[in-house]
Amino acid sequence: MIPVAVVGAGITGLTAAFCLHRKGIPVTVYEAGNRVGGAIQSLRSNGFLAEFGPNTILETSPRIAELIREAGLSSRRLDPDPAASARYVVRYRRPIPMPSSPIGMLTTRLFSAKAKLAILKEPFVPPRTDGKEESVADFVLRRLGQEFLDHAIDALVAGVYAGDPRRLSVQQAFPKLAELEAKYGSLIKGQIFGARERKQRGEISKDRAPKFSFDEGLQVLPDTLRARLGDAVRLRASVQSARRLEDTWELQVLSHDRGILTQEHSAIIYAGTAFNLAKLKVTARVPVDLTPMSHVRYPPVASVVLGFRREDVAHPCCGFGMLIPRVEGFKILGTIFSSSLFPNRAPAGHVTLTSYVGGERYPELASLSPEELFALTIEDLRVLLGVRGKPSFQHSIHYPRAIPQYNLGYGLYRELLARTERAAPGLFFAGHYRDGISLSDSIVSGMKVADRVAEHLTGALSKTEQLAR
Repeated sequence: MIPVAVVGAGITGLTAAFCLHRKGIPVTVYEAGNRVGGAIQSLRSNGFLAEFGPNTILETSPRIAELIREAGLSSRRLDPDPAASARYVVRYRRPIPMPSSPIGMLTTRLFSAKAKLAILKEPFVPPRTDGKEESVADFVLRRLGQEFLDHAIDALVAGVYAGDPRRLSVQQAFPKLAELEAKYGSLIKGQIFGARERKQRGEISKDRAPKFSFDEGLQVLPDTLRARLGDAVRLRASVQSARRLEDTWELQVLSHDRGILTQEHSAIIYAGTAFNLAKLKVTARVPVDLTPMSHVRYPPVASVVLGFRREDVAHPCCGFGMLIPRVEGFKILGTIFSSSLFPNRAPAGHVTLTSYVGGERYPELASLSPEELFALTIEDLRVLLGVRGKPSFQHSIHYPRAIPQYNLGYGLYRELLARTERAAPGLFFAGHYRDGISLSDSIVSGMKVADRVAEHLTGALSKTEQLAR
């Protein structure tokens, strides 16, 4: 059987390739870089474990546990410390615990009496029915008011997307919020009455989904998938063009050690970035133009990991981390209390703190030198967490293009991808630029596209057999 080509060895591409391999379908994975995992990067140094991309996987679907089990990683899975469930949002220049219950929402210091009243009134706010696309900011203002936008949603958007709620589309970036309003007329009603339906589908909302990692960090997952795939993964191999033949695809691949290669494949899964997809020349029976994907916005983000002696951090840091609204005036977007989440993230008597800088809020800060990033981050942590002294460990990494922004109008990009798949049978798109930006979204996207490809190949084989008769 002619192998399926998978373009990109991030978590989506590796997951798709692994699932096809498990189905007995041969694959070849092409990765332009010199490592697998994409944004997932774990570094062990001097007793500290630094995560530079995502820190956890959210188990939003039973298919995620299925992948971990089939990859043989169940014994290496780490669940977070139950005591580290608290999340903080900064207000009054201090991290304040987010309420975890309706009563907590009424008693929290995060919101004024006016904002709490707006939350109570939310079920009675009429839903929007004109079907027009709306920004996250406008949606929240309409249903919950300015204070909730400024002190909660702005921080959440910065933590999830490193984005701007005034630009993000609620229908594209947070579709379930839009769906709750459309179906139930209210976010609060939707949370209450929609819980049973989510349970029946086997889905868990992201705010309630279990989190986990691995003994040596998230890098364990892509490294293991690559090992299972063996020689099927080709690094420093950049796909230049794809041409549809009668029933297969012909790829031109630039290999670092073999030059330009021509390879034939039964189907193609593109699991890279939107801006690289825009460069891919595709020739099919009808014209295919993917250059509009170059306009997808990816703001820069710097990840800064610092280790301190426990005695040099006044805050207990017992929880997941803290999110920081723009109105509070700090430079960092938020901080994860990494060593509180999982064991062996810091030597005994130390803590590890992972902070993020840049995004749509302060894009110019992400490209600062490591020394400037360390100084900036330490100053904010000094005020917020009572950090003092010099760090015992420091490391940073810069992502010039970090996270695709599902801004207003993003649906046009998704429509382009769907049209292209229809016009060019055997070409499939999956990953964070299409199916959601979280690590769990990317994993599920890889598993689903593998199912689609297997179904396509089965149909193509049946058609060939019929013609042969």
